[in-house]
Amino acid sequence: MCDAVSRAMSDVSALPESSRRRFLQALGVTAAAGGMVAAGLGSAQAAPRGRGHRPVRNRTRLVLLGTAGGPVHQSHDHYGVSTAVVYEDRVYVVDLGLGAYRRLIESGLSPLGTGAASLSQVRGIFFTHLHSDHTTDWPAVYATGPMNAVGRPQGSVIEVFGPGDRGTLPRVFPPGRAVPEVVNPEQPTAGISGMTGYLRQAFSQDFNDRTRDSNFPGPESLFHVQDIDLTGIWDVDPAGTPPRLDRPIEVWQDGDVRITATLVDHHPTAPAFAYRFDTPDGSVVVSGDTTVSANLIDLARDTDYLVHEVIDPAYVDQIVASLPPAIGGPLREHLIAAHTTIEQVGRDVAEPAGARNLVLNHLVPADSSRRRWAAAQHGYSGRLIVGEDLLQLGIGR
Repeated sequence: MCDAVSRAMSDVSALPESSRRRFLQALGVTAAAGGMVAAGLGSAQAAPRGRGHRPVRNRTRLVLLGTAGGPVHQSHDHYGVSTAVVYEDRVYVVDLGLGAYRRLIESGLSPLGTGAASLSQVRGIFFTHLHSDHTTDWPAVYATGPMNAVGRPQGSVIEVFGPGDRGTLPRVFPPGRAVPEVVNPEQPTAGISGMTGYLRQAFSQDFNDRTRDSNFPGPESLFHVQDIDLTGIWDVDPAGTPPRLDRPIEVWQDGDVRITATLVDHHPTAPAFAYRFDTPDGSVVVSGDTTVSANLIDLARDTDYLVHEVIDPAYVDQIVASLPPAIGGPLREHLIAAHTTIEQVGRDVAEPAGARNLVLNHLVPADSSRRRWAAAQHGYSGRLIVGEDLLQLGIGR
């Protein structure tokens, strides 16, 4: 759901109390103690269901760390979106939403089973795009990483990939409204390298304290951060709608594991990526945030598991109905035009791609019923799996 709802929440702050209350109730949020407390549209349990999932023994595994989409925390069962692909003892993580670091510790992917070793086997981190619900735990991982990599081979680094600086601000929507103030005009569209540079500045006191007093290494000793180069592929424009690609983007070959990417359509946010992981046992594709995308269908041809975002249009209509048209109209346009609905994801994406398994992820809303998500099976002949935090799935033998 990216940050469109957050922007709408800012806009409704100027509405009368009765209108604000209707919007918050539709969103699944109530105002309390001067702040926002997540209530959700359904009941939330004290412990995540995913903790009951047993590890699988396949050499290649898919582990859903967090399955919720959007910046609103609605359910204790579903933390922010994050996905791990595991080959032998190598862990590759896509996105780090709210709570992803905790889920990584709970997943059992650490050989010591402790937080201090949570990053010991992580080989790479891949960001699909830089909306907050996909990056919120990156500051925590970056700042504390060197202290939570016990058992890691000395000198080995975690490769970090993500979008670069788009070079232009997105268009203002709807056309004709007042242009908002630009945040950080010196570098308003920083990519993953630029973002991480700001994190290094923000945590400078902590880093200096630890290096000078305790001889702890700084995060630059553990993380090698790099922007995915789009030179000759796309000069991002304000509309943010990517071109059709004739081949995937080569990201990294890590021994037997090949990682490729493509541009997906999450306009006006750009660049936004989907990633494919190929191992000797099979393949996993992670969509990131996107509407129906021909590039993604190409990337996901005959994949074993397509992990794809999904949004419930009925939920969107429920939110929009509580808002004045000037706010609700643009919000609905973004949520429907830049995401993939329940009706679309199986029929229009997984089926033409020939994906053998479709895993629904980045669930919006996170606490909707499984019966509602099951409608994604219509038009899709493969196996449908509704994502749950800490669910593990095996690929190959």
